[in-house]
Amino acid sequence: MKCPFCSHDNTRVIDSRPAEDNNSIRRRRVCDECGKRFTTYEKVETIPLIIIKKDNNREAYDRSKIEAGVLRACHKRPISASQISQLVDDVETEIFNMEEKEIPSRIIGELVMNKLKDLEAVAYVRFASVYREFKDINTFMEELKSVLSTEEKKKK
Repeated sequence: MKCPFCSHDNTRVIDSRPAEDNNSIRRRRVCDECGKRFTTYEKVETIPLIIIKKDNNREAYDRSKIEAGVLRACHKRPISASQISQLVDDVETEIFNMEEKEIPSRIIGELVMNKLKDLEAVAYVRFASVYREFKDINTFMEELKSVLSTEEKKKK
């Protein structure tokens, strides 16, 4: 690290500690040439994730949109805030583990639906009805039948 005072290249770290809620490292340094001290911060560089929407528009990833959709689906259902938070965390982990710079929104929707299907059937159907844009009652009924047959298999 170059000294900001004398521009000498040889500096030493004399103290390191977490900063900003453990999202970065604060380092106290001393210049071997002029003896002055200064502070640097080391932070993980994150690649911004871009979401490709259904109409091919692109926008920055926003966790709050997933949370809002899941909260609407789970409204007045016996699902705790911690379960919802865990579901969103799990979806987000899967998204970032893909290590892609751009991800279609349909992949995120499918991940959320798969998690909701395991968590609560009514919340799943609510989310699926909006996400899959059910056009008529028949499409809705087909999805309900699919959920009911899955529930029956679980009971056996």
